[in-house]
Amino acid sequence: MAYQAGGQRFVPRPVPESCEAQAYLRDYGTLLEAVPFPSVILDHRWDVVLANAAFASLFRAVGPHATAMPDDNFLRFVLFHPDASTVLGEHESSWCLPMLAHFAAAVERNGHDHGLQAIRREIAQDPIMEAAYRQGLPHWIRAVGERAVVQDGAVRPLLHPDPRWGATECRVVEETPRTLQEMGYTRLTLVLREVRRDRPRDRGVRRTASHLRVVPTTED
Repeated sequence: MAYQAGGQRFVPRPVPESCEAQAYLRDYGTLLEAVPFPSVILDHRWDVVLANAAFASLFRAVGPHATAMPDDNFLRFVLFHPDASTVLGEHESSWCLPMLAHFAAAVERNGHDHGLQAIRREIAQDPIMEAAYRQGLPHWIRAVGERAVVQDGAVRPLLHPDPRWGATECRVVEETPRTLQEMGYTRLTLVLREVRRDRPRDRGVRRTASHLRVVPTTED
């Protein structure tokens, strides 16, 4: 993450080779930290390059995991961390399936990437996740249309550990300047939104990845 406990900044990872690119990321980390909402820079494998303190705060209550911490790889966190649904509301429909759709598109573009292959193997090792990926996901994409693979502008529920926010929503804003794009990075910001507190919200908690239900595959 951009910051350790006590406010010490991590070195961005993976670190670009050129000094100019490294300096740009250091300065961009300062800019990122000025943003009051959770904001993160990801590479094409969803490895976290930089994240601000608001991002760390959003996920501060999740337990440890060997490969799926939110400050390590955000896709793995969404798909495999047993605590993901304690933060990501309507976890399966609003987070898992859209992320699987993005992952499927990335595999189609960069199928030989070793990092993506490793995630694909991990999906295959979970029978329910594999069934959702191979059978349920295509049906879901057909049902919801092109917006399935567009994350910019999506409004998704969150369960923020800060009681000032609690059960809320965020708008996902993808805002990536050209320099970051040339490095192969993407910036996402979760713009927290005020919601009416009398509005019902499903606070179901996922404890294992196998909760994922396969989207019905019946053809229309």
